[in-house]
Formats: sequence, C-alpha cells, structure tokens
Amino acid sequence: MPTLGYVVAFVLGSIVASFANVCIYRLPLRQSIVSPASRCTSCQRSLRPWHNLPIVSFVVLRGRCAFCQNGISWRYLVVESLGGLLYLLGYHQLGLSVSAFAYAWLVAALLIVSCIDFAHMIIPDAVTLPGIVVGAVIGLLPSSIGFANAVAGACLGGGIFLLIALVYPAGMGGGDVKLIAMVGAFVGWQAVLVAIILSAFCGAACGSTLILLGIKGRRDPVPFGPFLAIGGVAAMLWGEALLAWYGRLTLAF
Repeated sequence: MPTLGYVVAFVLGSIVASFANVCIYRLPLRQSIVSPASRCTSCQRSLRPWHNLPIVSFVVLRGRCAFCQNGISWRYLVVESLGGLLYLLGYHQLGLSVSAFAYAWLVAALLIVSCIDFAHMIIPDAVTLPGIVVGAVIGLLPSSIGFANAVAGACLGGGIFLLIALVYPAGMGGGDVKLIAMVGAFVGWQAVLVAIILSAFCGAACGSTLILLGIKGRRDPVPFGPFLAIGGVAAMLWGEALLAWYGRLTLAF
C-alpha cells in the first residue's frame, strides 16, 4: 500500500535521525557513539526505551527530561522531524531502489555533518571519510550510478574544492573538501557539479541576507556544510532533471 510506504519511510527517517542526534552531540566531544546508552545531558541518568521514541517522547515529555525535568534541546525534535521528512521525500521521489538506499545513507551523514558544522564550525572526518567509501561501494551495486562514476564524482568534487582551498585558504577548509568528495561519491561527477552550484547559490543568498540584517559582518565566518548538504540532497533527488533542463536551456540559446 503506497500510504504505508510513506509512513514507514517517515518513521525510519526519524529513527535514523535519532541516532544522528547521538552522533551530533558526542562526536565533537570525542565520545563513543556506541556506549554508554543514551542519557540525559543534564543529570546523566540513562534513559528508558520509552524516553527514546523519536518525536513522540519529546512531545509527551514536553521537551523535558523525565528525571530531572531540565529542558531538552529543540534540536532533537527538529533533527528527528527533518530526518523523517527527508526520508519521506526520498521515498516519494525514488521509491524502493538502490538510489533510495544510497540517498538514505547520504541524508544520515549530511544531517550529522550539517548540525556539527553549524554548532562548532567543524566537519568530522569520522563521517566524511567512511562516507566516501560507502558511496563508492554502493556504486558497485546493480542499478546504481556505477563505481567509476562514484569515484569520478568524489575526485571531481574534492578536487575543485581542494583547488579553492589552496588558492583561498581562509574561505575553504579541509572538512569542506572531504564533504563534497563524499557527496560526489554518492551522486556522481555530473550531479556533483549541480550540488556545488546550488550550495554556492544558497550560501551566497544566506550570507548576503545575514549581512543586510546586521546579524553577520562581511568578515564573519559562516559554516558552509549545511549549504553543501542542501546541494547534495537536491542533486541526489533532482540532479538528472536539473542537468536535462540546463541542457535544453543551453540548446535554446
């Protein structure tokens, strides 16, 4: 039943995003993401299984720890909801396919990276480097983008950003280089160009808006990871359509 598929996709996405929240909190602190079990960041008491239900537990507990009643960050609810919505969108666009499987991996990695970069201005190698390998391995599966395309995407995306980092070190970090290489491994060499263009456009638009509103100065750093994530998701879902549209537009002129 199609409706059941959407429900399963949303629930699965929220569960994956719940684990992503663990990674988002622990990776910058260099803590294990496996043990100990989930616990309150205020009182350190281990949570019961029913305290860990994605979205539901936050709503039922009204955003507070069941033990100490201290507030729980809204990030948990936002990430879990976003994960569910992104998986639902992926299922709608890709159905049950190898592409959907790759998309699920990529979205999980991008959620972790985006939130960590937004909060700490770092992009952990623990996510991007294994992500490059996972993208390339998925490229070996039938009906995937292909191993050669995955490797070419990683090399092209990473190579472009590495060149930018060498020319303008203050504007591009090594974490961004590895992140776009990971995106390229999942989407291929053509779609990674779509991801780069879209991320640059979104970053420029957001940066300009923040400067105009007086929230940021021209020299203030802005994390680029979230914009690369937006570009990567868009390239994964609509990369071929955008490339086809661009080809028709070019021929028209």
